[in-house]
Amino acid sequence: MFIPHTDAEREAMLASIGVKDIKDLFTDVPVKHRFPKLGLPKGITEMEALAELREFSTANETAADLVSFLGAGAYQHYIPAAVDALINRGEFFSAYTPYQPEISQGTLQAIFEFQTLIANLTGMEVSNASHYDGATAAAEAGLMAYHHFRGKRPKIIISSSVNPEYREVMCSYLCGYENMKLVSVEDKADLKESPDQLSDRLDDQTALVMVQYPDFFGRINDFHKLVRKSHEIGALIAFIVNPTALGILKTPGELGADIVVGEGQPLGIPLSFGGPYLGFLATKKDFVRKISGRLVGETVDGEGRRGYVLTLTAREQHIRREKATSNICSNQGLMALAATIYMSLLGKQGMQQVADLCYQKAHYAAELINRLPGFEVLTDKPFFHEFVVKCPVDVDHINQHLLEDGFLGGLNLAKINPDLANHMLVAVTEVISKEDIEAFAEALKEASHD
Repeated sequence: MFIPHTDAEREAMLASIGVKDIKDLFTDVPVKHRFPKLGLPKGITEMEALAELREFSTANETAADLVSFLGAGAYQHYIPAAVDALINRGEFFSAYTPYQPEISQGTLQAIFEFQTLIANLTGMEVSNASHYDGATAAAEAGLMAYHHFRGKRPKIIISSSVNPEYREVMCSYLCGYENMKLVSVEDKADLKESPDQLSDRLDDQTALVMVQYPDFFGRINDFHKLVRKSHEIGALIAFIVNPTALGILKTPGELGADIVVGEGQPLGIPLSFGGPYLGFLATKKDFVRKISGRLVGETVDGEGRRGYVLTLTAREQHIRREKATSNICSNQGLMALAATIYMSLLGKQGMQQVADLCYQKAHYAAELINRLPGFEVLTDKPFFHEFVVKCPVDVDHINQHLLEDGFLGGLNLAKINPDLANHMLVAVTEVISKEDIEAFAEALKEASHD
């Protein structure tokens, strides 16, 4: 609750700085701008304000109110109650990035455990303390590769089936660098691109090849050949991954990845209208001094007791400044803790079970939808929990009909590529029941005739 200062307190503060009146604090501001009329409404009570805000909130429909088949980078998963119960503890909820790490042992240990779990999940040797989201983590992977080759290899090849928002963020970070080139097979998200087409773009100017696994359309590609060719010409290869999918897929580490990034939102973090989310970045030990962001290490103190410290901080901007390889010096501490608790609660078997449910339910949905007159599932490769459906009518029209039936429909792919008009990207996760899938298919059928 806000408690204003008393008149006596205000007079004492003004006297201590040698000012007679509060208005004297604004003498440097031109008179005409000092006290503008703001046109604010009359004040209301806390009870009235709460009622008004609740009325505003009822205008929103969320994934909790609808059955969501929308994915494209953010997914509705079941979050165990223990996640919120623990992260809402005061010592976690109000903590900030540890600028004095020696007195932040609890926060540092949580980050260390997060790093360990991400390294295990991705099959890599080292992970940082997190980034703002998956897109910024992908951009940082580009910066890592650029600095690894000291700018002598200015070309980064990005798959056209990488999330288009990630590609935009990468350009925001990298396109201003001297001679930097971001190259794709197609300018827009493309269903026809293959790893072989990326191989054709490789040359001795390539610093990094970036692919998505599963890709933006949910497909699971075989990257063994591309990884081998990338390494043969001396380039690095980065995988953007869905962490849930790694419950059943080979890890990027097993496939030969040099850098692995991704969006950690599926790991116990709610959709929340788009954030806050969590980006993770893992790599090989060879690149540990080029890794962006913070890194927590385990050590022992003078008495031999286990302790945690921020390590290799010389690479950070607050010390190296213009020579820094990273332009992020913070981390998503609370979100990383949520992901750590989620992964710890589920364990290896639980992560595998969630991934398997997503896989099986998505394939059941694709089978039902593919039987509908006028609908065709175009994803012919193995896929995880997303697939592309060609629809007989406009996707926005279908989604409006679905919304009236209590469904949040898939992404209208025409919004990212006009060539994909009447194409919908459908996502299915473990929270969607068999009955929901069958009702969704029936609603699609009705919408196509509406």
